[in-house]
Amino acid sequence: MKKELTYLETITMIAETKKYFESQLEKRLSLIKVPSPLFVKTSSGLQDDLTGTEKAVSFTKGKEHFEIVHSLAKWKREALGKYKFPIYTGLYTDMKAIRKHEEVDEIHSLFVEQWDWEKIILKEDRTIDYLKETVRAIYKSIRQTSIFLKKKYKFLTIDLPKKIYFISSQELEDKYPDKTPKEREDLITKEKKAVFIIGIGDKLKSGVKHDLRSPDYDDWKLDGDLLIYDKTIDQAVEISSMGIRVDEKSIIEQLEKSDSMEKLTMQYHKKIIERQLPYTIGGGIGQSRLCMFLLRKAHIGKTTYCWSSSI
Repeated sequence: MKKELTYLETITMIAETKKYFESQLEKRLSLIKVPSPLFVKTSSGLQDDLTGTEKAVSFTKGKEHFEIVHSLAKWKREALGKYKFPIYTGLYTDMKAIRKHEEVDEIHSLFVEQWDWEKIILKEDRTIDYLKETVRAIYKSIRQTSIFLKKKYKFLTIDLPKKIYFISSQELEDKYPDKTPKEREDLITKEKKAVFIIGIGDKLKSGVKHDLRSPDYDDWKLDGDLLIYDKTIDQAVEISSMGIRVDEKSIIEQLEKSDSMEKLTMQYHKKIIERQLPYTIGGGIGQSRLCMFLLRKAHIGKTTYCWSSSI
């Protein structure tokens, strides 16, 4: 193994990794890179509420209240409709956020960098098969980037299987009924190395949820998490959370389940109900986490440019 990389060697490798991965993502998903906002109006309904419990960093200007974005799940969908992107094309952006609620550790940071992406699909594409097809394209982008890095930097020891393994959150609970969701993730990912868990947000047969999801962006039947086993820290690492977005029917069902029907008064939510927004699939891909895995770092603070904000 090569000696510990210097700061300059590390940031050079990070830049190369991001550039190559972005080229793969653009090609495989037909995306174009665009700029994006750091904050949105609270009244717009465009804030991504994540699990619904996190509080955003906010400020007031005049009479208007603004929030630093948690992610851009809703903004992207609205942008695709506003700028009339063609079917099966989309956008991605460098999303930067501050998540003050995070419990920081090896893979969690107060400062978040991710590729936020979104793509227009047809209503008939809202299926598990289309979700899997898209996941495979993202996974191939990750694996191809790992091959590129291994060829250039012989000391890297990246080991990814050719295919990603799919399992539903219910199948995972059935397989490990006595384990917690996090323990299940670690067990299946350590065995399969690269896993996509389908269906996150709704209750399982046990009455608990595999994980929490806001009710107004991902369809809980058509979403999931992409996990990779990181041998450096010996645990599963979530690289991407993504899914087919809610339609006019599923948004009402999920808001009812979450006791959040008051959100239907917001402009964004009204547009979904009235079918004024395109049907889309999208998600976020952690930049620092992906670089952490590919460059064999033991802490996310070693792969973000804002090191002082991540540890």
